Amino acid sequence: MPFADSSGVSLYYEETGTGYPIVWLHEFAADFRTWEGQVRHFSGQYRCITYNARGYPPSSVPEDGDAYTFDRQRDDVLAIMDHLKIEKAHIVGLSMGAYAGLQFAMSYPNRVSALFFASGGSGASREERAQYMRDTHMVADRMLSEGMEAGASGLAMGATRIQLLNKDERGWKEFRRYMSEHSALGSALTLKNYQALRPSLYESEDVLRALDIPVLLALGDEDDPVIEVNIYLKRTLPRAGLWVCPKTGHGLNIEEPGAFNQMASQFFSTVERGHWHRRDPRASSAQSLFMGDKHGQP
Repeated sequence: MPFADSSGVSLYYEETGTGYPIVWLHEFAADFRTWEGQVRHFSGQYRCITYNARGYPPSSVPEDGDAYTFDRQRDDVLAIMDHLKIEKAHIVGLSMGAYAGLQFAMSYPNRVSALFFASGGSGASREERAQYMRDTHMVADRMLSEGMEAGASGLAMGATRIQLLNKDERGWKEFRRYMSEHSALGSALTLKNYQALRPSLYESEDVLRALDIPVLLALGDEDDPVIEVNIYLKRTLPRAGLWVCPKTGHGLNIEEPGAFNQMASQFFSTVERGHWHRRDPRASSAQSLFMGDKHGQP
C-alpha cells in the first residue's frame, strides 16, 4: 500500500492516470472510494490523486485530538503533493475536503492552479457556535458509544442525504456502508477537533478578497447549511464562479456525478485556456442596472 508521511501520520493514497494533477479531498462522511466516479472520468486525461484523511483507515488514526485540527488537515494536502513531487495542482474538495482545500489555497496559493469548492461550509457563525458545538459532540459521542454502524445510519438519513436515497438507493446504501467501515475514534476526533473548532470563513474576508486563483463554488439547492456561505464566497473571492445544482443535497459528486463531472471539466478547461478571469468591476453592486454607475456614467 502506498503511504505519504505528514509529520508522523501515514496517509494512504492512490494515483491513477497521467497528465496534469488533480488532488481530490473527501468529505467527513466519505473516503477516497467515493471519488471513483470522478477518477474513472478524469484519469484518461489527468493524473488523479485520492487519499484518505487522517483518522480514516488505512491512513493512521492518531489518538490525540490535537492531531485532527484544520491546519493539520490543510498541511496533509501539502504532504501528499510534496511526497508525489507535485509542484502545482487542481484541487477538488467536497465539504470537509472543500474547507481544507480553501485553507490550503489561502496558505499556499502558489501550489494551486484551480480550486473546485463543492458543498463547502464555513464552520459555525459566532451566533450558532454553541449549538453547533453541542450537536457535533453529541454525534461524536454516539459514534464512540454505539459504533460507526449507528453513526452511519443516522447521518445517511440526514436532511441533506435523503436526496441521494430518493435518486439512487443502491448508491445511498454503498455510501452508508463505506461510512460504517470508518474508525469510530478517527471520526469522533475529526468531528470534535476539526469540524467543531475550525475557524469561520467569515473571519478571513481580507485573505479571501486577495486570493487570486480560479475557484468554482458548487452546491446543491437543498443543501441548506452551506447556501449562505457560498453566496458570501461568490461575493468575496475575486475569481469565483457559482454553480447550484437543482434538487440536490450534500453529496454532490455521488448524487449527480454526470453534472458534477461536466462542470468540473468545463471549469478546468476554461482555467487551462486562461479564460477564468476576475469579476469585471462593472458587475459590482455600485453599478446601476440601467445606466452604468449610479451617477449615470457608462
